[in-house]
Amino acid sequence: MSSSTRTRAKAALAHSERLYLSWWGWPLPLLGGALLAAEIHMGYPGVRAWLPYVILLPVVVVLLLGMGRLTVSVTKGSEPELWVGDAHLPLRFAGEVEVIGKAAKRKALGPELDPAAFVAHRGWVPTMVRIHLTDPEDPTPYWLISTRHPERLAELLRGHREAG
Repeated sequence: MSSSTRTRAKAALAHSERLYLSWWGWPLPLLGGALLAAEIHMGYPGVRAWLPYVILLPVVVVLLLGMGRLTVSVTKGSEPELWVGDAHLPLRFAGEVEVIGKAAKRKALGPELDPAAFVAHRGWVPTMVRIHLTDPEDPTPYWLISTRHPERLAELLRGHREAG
């Protein structure tokens, strides 16, 4: 376990959310897994009839759970940080913060997107936050991250910038 991971585990959280897949994203992949299992077992008696269901449906569930592993959190303490998955940004390098709504999301991920930007996008989360970086040694111009609570996260990051 690295020292930064230990720091995150011990630090108090000012904001934390997990970008899990909503319930309405589950039925279609599960149906697809069941249909694939039915296609495989057609006409086979015995073990080969139920084995595809036992294998494929849990694989689909594991894949869907894995899609929702991304967490967005802000730690408090002597060195506050923004964590997105395993990536972290000390808040002293966070500059201007923009909230990107549903209507502007497509443009932010398309023509406005800088190829050097850090992007953590989840298609089922409708809103995003863009955090411009002030670190002169970092080639990344900004972070673009999905969040279900963009105003709360932006206000927290702006508050830290004004306090610091």
